[in-house]
Amino acid sequence: MKTRDKILQKSLDLFNEQGERKISTNHIAAALGISPGNLYYHFSNKGEIIGELVHQYANRSMTLLSTPEDRPMTYLDKLGYFEGILENMWDYRFLHRDLEQLMADNPVAREQYQLFAHRVMGQGMHIFQRLAESGLVNADAEEGEALIMNIWIVLTSWISFLHTSGIFGDGQAITRDLLKRGIYQIIQLEAPYLIGEARAKLPEMKARYRGPA
Repeated sequence: MKTRDKILQKSLDLFNEQGERKISTNHIAAALGISPGNLYYHFSNKGEIIGELVHQYANRSMTLLSTPEDRPMTYLDKLGYFEGILENMWDYRFLHRDLEQLMADNPVAREQYQLFAHRVMGQGMHIFQRLAESGLVNADAEEGEALIMNIWIVLTSWISFLHTSGIFGDGQAITRDLLKRGIYQIIQLEAPYLIGEARAKLPEMKARYRGPA
């Protein structure tokens, strides 16, 4: 692995473990066993590292949200989206915890993220339309747009909710099971619109992502 990639991976690990605000470029360099000068050769400051991680997250998200264009969509496609979203939330959980502050401190990352938000909302609508064409959901365009926006709100605020609400215990450490509960909330949002195979598989979906009560 190239030094630049090692810096990004170690930064992501440290941000996830300790929170972005507690980690400096010196911490990252020390964790890698390289000099700060070596790190600055690749990134002039921590903001550039965060911007690149946002870029990675956005690209990975759009890849995960691609649709099969040569066949109807199935329950397994829906399951694939949920599993991909869960993995992405876990791997980049620092972004979701302090998103507003990160964007306020980093104009470049904010611009990247806002562009990504528009792209992912558009792709979400495309997925919804494909699901409708495949006989898995039944809703008009207005309902679909509202549903996609509500799903986006849950996804982007779920980790912050876990840290601040105390619903699952004050100061609760973020676990994959708690992230699964966020997917469960999404399933509940879309449940009234599911038909066909998606409706038949709804109990299985709920049981898979319900997580701790």
